[in-house]
Amino acid sequence: MKMRKILASACALALTAAIAVGGTLAYLTSQDTVTNTFTVGKVGITLDEAVVDVDGEYVTDINNRDDHNAYKLMPGHEYTKDPTIHVAADSEESYLFVKVVNGIADIEADGDTTIAAQMAAKGWYAVENVDNVYYYGDANGKKIVQAGENKVVFDNFTIANDANTTGYEDDTITITAYAVQADGFADSTPAQIWTAANFT
Repeated sequence: MKMRKILASACALALTAAIAVGGTLAYLTSQDTVTNTFTVGKVGITLDEAVVDVDGEYVTDINNRDDHNAYKLMPGHEYTKDPTIHVAADSEESYLFVKVVNGIADIEADGDTTIAAQMAAKGWYAVENVDNVYYYGDANGKKIVQAGENKVVFDNFTIANDANTTGYEDDTITITAYAVQADGFADSTPAQIWTAANFT
């Protein structure tokens, strides 16, 4: 009986000691955090042309730019008109498109001075099955345009010597520029890109 009491007391002491020691122990731990910060990419362009008078002559110089001009049409006359797409300095790499609706095509002088011929010389190619829309590229296809680049659509237009300009007073040459991110479209045709971007 005495032995049983001694044993019980020893067990009680051991349990008390274990609890006391257990209360002072701590698990070894560590933690860390990764925080993701996001910025949003953007594609940015502007379109302008040199400011000219009604005869198509520079008002000041080529660096004076605006988004419209008015012209007085005369047979045999050449007019400065240089629509230029400027890709923003902070823009993502992009593909460029331009829609050109030429209301005076029928009275333009023939040859390499036509708006269509100038566009071809500057790397603008017709998008398949899309009226009046062109993409920027070369003989191998579309080309990526970098931030800060400028792309001229054409330089001027010339009215034919024998043109009858009557009835063209309200006609226009309308140019609309478009850009879409290059990323994700490397294997797409210009027509597929145009459709995917849902341009109108």
